[in-house]
Order: sequence, then structure tokens, then C-alpha cells
Amino acid sequence: MILGRAPHALLFVGPGSIGKTTLALDLAAGLLCRDPDPAARPCRVCRGCHQVASGNHPDLHRLGPDGPGGQVKIGDSSHPEPGSVRHLIGELALLPVEGGARVAIVEQAHRLNEDAQNAFLKMLEEPPAGVTIILCADDEECLLPTVRSRCVRVAMNAVAGREIERWLGELEAADAPRAARLARLADGRPGLALAFARSPDAERLRGEIARGVLDMLGEGPHARLAAVRELTKSAAALDAALNQAQRDPAAAGDELAAGGVRGRKSKSARAAEVEASDGAAPDEVDAPKLAAADRRSAAATLVGVWSAIARDLAVAAAGGTRHLRALELVDDLRGVAPAVSTAALSAFMVRLVAISGQLDENVNPELALDVLALSWPRVESTAALPASPARGPR
Repeated sequence: MILGRAPHALLFVGPGSIGKTTLALDLAAGLLCRDPDPAARPCRVCRGCHQVASGNHPDLHRLGPDGPGGQVKIGDSSHPEPGSVRHLIGELALLPVEGGARVAIVEQAHRLNEDAQNAFLKMLEEPPAGVTIILCADDEECLLPTVRSRCVRVAMNAVAGREIERWLGELEAADAPRAARLARLADGRPGLALAFARSPDAERLRGEIARGVLDMLGEGPHARLAAVRELTKSAAALDAALNQAQRDPAAAGDELAAGGVRGRKSKSARAAEVEASDGAAPDEVDAPKLAAADRRSAAATLVGVWSAIARDLAVAAAGGTRHLRALELVDDLRGVAPAVSTAALSAFMVRLVAISGQLDENVNPELALDVLALSWPRVESTAALPASPARGPR
């Protein structure tokens, strides 16, 4: 694309944190590079490459979800605000500042609602000369057929674990044992592995969630409903940890503490402080509530970890323990897997997939998690369950 003529519209599709935006920025750097030799682009040393790297190139436009709904906004029809589809369309109609190519990257394009996609159609079909539009989407089915048909599709699939290990080592983000562990946890998503490596708390929080999910196998309905609320808080803290590591890698190690940024405690931490001071339960105090988008994101994160544990249980039941991802739970999974009904686990995994999709729609995240908690297979014999380190023997 850099050597020849880049398509006017591209669709990068693949799982979250697979590297779609990274690839889009690499392509943008190549198209905006000033090196006279096209084969050397992006050179990474010219003014254009430095502007792309610093995020201030005047001919590179980025658009992504914003606001409480987590949607890519369409914008006002007469005076579209920055950060909206209509404002981007207006920007692309202008002449390039640097006199060369122009690139627009729409991150999480699956968060474009139908009206925003329809507003974008004309620009996708007949963009101005020299404009390349890149849509990055986790789920292309969320895009209208008319949008997909106007783009050149580039599918991005999971990266091999060994490649992620090697990459983390090259970046000096993790030593060899930790790189191998994070590559397994990331499930082929290098961006997620790097965020885990850069965060001091994310791996611990994920481990707590995985342990809590496994513990619920031996719990009754009331205990499960209470446990899933606590796990949701841990998932929100995990989201905060990973988001901080992705936004500000240099500060992640010294600013992030218990899901909050230094000088600003997380909502769950503030609620815990109030509880410690007056003995009231977090739900009984006037503690700040998570925004709807944050609650939905936390639920999706919890479902993701839950899916990994369910998958590992199925693998352990089939005797494939060498292929488990949660290596810290290998003994626990091996011990409890024979006591779990294969039919019940299979039915639960089908439900997991369905609820994962519903979380992208308008389903109530708390009710969805309650359904999962109550349908999670139950192990009748507590002897099959190893004691949780935090709780001791049952």
C-alpha cells in the first residue's frame, strides 16, 4: 500500500488488542513519511514520521468512541463538534496542510451507530483525492453491508504465543517466564499482553477474578450472587489498570494503585474507606456509582475471564492440562474438572457466548452476570474443590 496506491477505504477487523490501531498508525506513518525512497517508508526519523508518532500530524485524523454511551458520535448537522463523524467529514473535505496524503483512522468502528454509518457512506464511496480512511473494528457484523462493501477488508487473527513472548522480550517489558505466562493469558492479543506487562496490578487482579470464578463452583445461589458483585468490582479495577497502562505506559508503574491513579482513589477504594470508617456496607453509603459504559465494560471483562476459566475446565476434563492458559490454577483445574458435568459446562459456554454478544447491546449487565452466576455448573462435593488461599479450608 505504501509502495503503490493505498485503497481509499480499509477495514481492519480482528479481536480487541490484536494490533489494528497499531497497524493503522504504521500505514499512516508510511503514507505521510517524507523519505524520498518509497521503499524506506516509514523511515521513523523524518518530520512526518515524528508528527505521526507524537499524535500531532495535521493530516492525520483520529476518531473514536466518546461519552457515557461509548459510541462514535455522529455530530450536529449544522455545527458538528470535534470528535464526531460529521466533523471528520468536514476536515477531510479541506486541502492537506502538508501538501501530501491525508489519513483518517476510526477506532472501534463497530461502535458507530446506524445513523453515523449512513452519514459516513458518501465519504467512504467518494473520498477526496489522496485521502485514505481506515476503519478498525472488533466485530464487522456491527457494520452495515453498504459500509463493508466500500472497504478493502484486512483480517487480523490471533498472534502465536511464541511471537508474543519474543516481542515482550525485545521490548524488555517482561522476563522470559513472565512473558510466557502473559502470552498465554492474552490469548493471541499482543496489545493485551503488553498492557499486562506494564501494569503492576492487572495480573494480580485477573488472578483474583479467575480464583473467584472457580470458587463459585461449590457455592449456592445466594453466595454466587454476592460473589459476582465482588468480582464485578475486581473487573472494574482490572479495566482501570489495563486502561492506565495503555494510555500512559511510563506512569503505569508508579501511578496505578488499587485500580486508581495516584492522588485519585478508585470508586471501589473510596467505598471501602467509607465502610471501614463507619461500618456501613458499600451499597449503604452514598458512594459514587460506575457510569453505565464502565459497568458494561467491567461485565465484559469479567465474562472474558470467565470464558477462559470455562475453556480451561473443558480442556482439563479432556485431559489436556498442558494446554491450559491459567497455569497458576493448573492443580485446581485438574482436581475439580472430573466433578463438573460436561453437558452442563457445554451448555454454560453456549450461554457465555450469547451473553457476551448481548453486552454489546442494551442488556442490563448486572442481570446478565446474575444469569451466568446461577447457570455456572455446580460441584456438589466440596472435597473436589481446593481451598482458596484467601479463605482457607471449607
